[in-house]
Amino acid sequence: MRILLAFLFMLLGAGVAAAQTGPAAPLAPGKGDFAFTGWAGPPLRIFYQLPDAVTEKTPILFVFHGVQRDAANYRDEWARYARDRGFIVIAPEYGAADFPGAEEYSSGGFLAPDGSVRPRAQWSFAAIEPLFDEVKARTGTRVPRYILYGHSGGAQFVQRYMLMMPEARVLRAIAANAGWYTMPDLDTEFPYGLKGSPVDRAGLAAALGRPLWILLGARDTNPNSAALRQTAEALRQGRHRLARGDSFYRKAVDAAASLGLKLAWQRRYVPDAGHDNAAMSRAAVDLVVPRAQ
Repeated sequence: MRILLAFLFMLLGAGVAAAQTGPAAPLAPGKGDFAFTGWAGPPLRIFYQLPDAVTEKTPILFVFHGVQRDAANYRDEWARYARDRGFIVIAPEYGAADFPGAEEYSSGGFLAPDGSVRPRAQWSFAAIEPLFDEVKARTGTRVPRYILYGHSGGAQFVQRYMLMMPEARVLRAIAANAGWYTMPDLDTEFPYGLKGSPVDRAGLAAALGRPLWILLGARDTNPNSAALRQTAEALRQGRHRLARGDSFYRKAVDAAASLGLKLAWQRRYVPDAGHDNAAMSRAAVDLVVPRAQ
């Protein structure tokens, strides 16, 4: 009897181990959240919205929050567009405890406290590619590329991601109302330029050839706006977010010309929009999935 019980416990243990290492469960319909642990960094809480039906061609949009770290709110502001136009929203939450400040979140976290460069697998950017694969496995879509959207601090994440992750499977990216930028300039020190970053001349050339939309609220012009960086380097980019976005685009135009490249980046203004993610999302949705004609 003891031998039989031991054998049964062994089978039970093997079954539990198999369940733990097996494929992740499908995402529940509608909206929800889950813990993502499939990368080298800390666990991330992921908020999602699924459309009513997911097919092999259903697009995936990653949405990035700002300094409030309120990924659920960002997911909710995109939810009706996901349902109406049939795409998946994935909003990772980079909590302040594990990703304090812009350095660890929107600047990529590639520098360790001692100034050394961390392994790429530990950058905040490194979560997105394996998360994309997990979302595909858990929903059934098989799209080869994904779309990025970020507002404010999330826009900083997006613009630096496009500069520093040349191998990423990005279809297109939208950076809305960033407060300041890492300029496409190899002679200016990081984080305001690329000197001292992992991006070299070839990497910059590759980034300038990738589709990035710089989305700017035409009324995002308050020079004293909350959380607007006021360092000397940021002020050289402009007094407010609109001016800084213009500076970023002009710098990209100059950089592409100096490298003999055709710039793939585009700039678009959103009339009557200030520093408001809801307004910017309404303008951005046609760049994500155009309305059916």
